[in-house]
Amino acid sequence: MYSSVASRPRNRANAYLVNEIRESSQEKLLVKLYDFAIANCRQHNIEKTNKALNELIFGLRFDEAELEKISTGLFQLYNFCKDQMRKRNFDIVERILSELKDTWVVVLEAKK
Repeated sequence: MYSSVASRPRNRANAYLVNEIRESSQEKLLVKLYDFAIANCRQHNIEKTNKALNELIFGLRFDEAELEKISTGLFQLYNFCKDQMRKRNFDIVERILSELKDTWVVVLEAKK
């Protein structure tokens, strides 16, 4: 009985987060994914940071020549970050992810 009462605020927060994600554009989701990766890197959470990096890799597109060049570079950076996470070089990964996120934010703002 107590556990269901205690979990209500968390359930509301989860419902809010799920709704926010469902209504977000791909661009906002990309920024949120970077935020998630950066936050977990700062907490030295290797598993969650690598899950976020895997999602970033999964989202890469290699179907057009111009996208393939960019995606190949990002693929290499994301894999480098995963390797650095295994080596516990959290500062390097945080810096790379933060710079990539900031670049995406600038590009997406210019796109509007």
